Amino acid sequence: MISSNDFRTGVTIVLDGSVWRVVEFLHVKPGKGSAFVRTKLKNAQNGNVVERTFRAGETVPQATLEKSEMQHTYKDAEEYVFMDMETYEEARLSASEIGDRVKYLKDGMSVNVVRWGEQVLEVELPNSVTLEVIETDPGVKGDTATGGTKPAIVETGAQVMVPLFIARGERIRIDTRTDSYQGRE
Repeated sequence: MISSNDFRTGVTIVLDGSVWRVVEFLHVKPGKGSAFVRTKLKNAQNGNVVERTFRAGETVPQATLEKSEMQHTYKDAEEYVFMDMETYEEARLSASEIGDRVKYLKDGMSVNVVRWGEQVLEVELPNSVTLEVIETDPGVKGDTATGGTKPAIVETGAQVMVPLFIARGERIRIDTRTDSYQGRE
């Protein structure tokens, strides 16, 4: 159990059978009446965001999350197979369990899998990945770094906007949080 007075950004709690992460919180002490905590909560399973007010000192169950480092070994039909780096056990996750970051998942990549009990809440990829450009419009002499952008398809099938001078076969660094080009490798 955790008191609403101890809420901080990133704390996970259980409400109505779901795991919620505190995104914002504000302790309010009005001149008249009792204090309360105004929060913005994000559902860890489906991403919904709600605002909720708790009385000061109200206790709610805290969600205990387990984070384990796993390595993506291969894709089997529609499932992605991961190996736990400590126990060497295999886990199979679907694309819907991994989320939209599946487009940057590459064989041999290490990820953090966050679980609540047996349920997978999130698969955390590295903040940036290096991938090879397999398809893009050819560069033309005179294209500069400040000119503009064009779409490029990388080896995992993801589409990223890159500067005009990037050519097919180059290795580029991509920020997985913002889907943006960071530079060449």
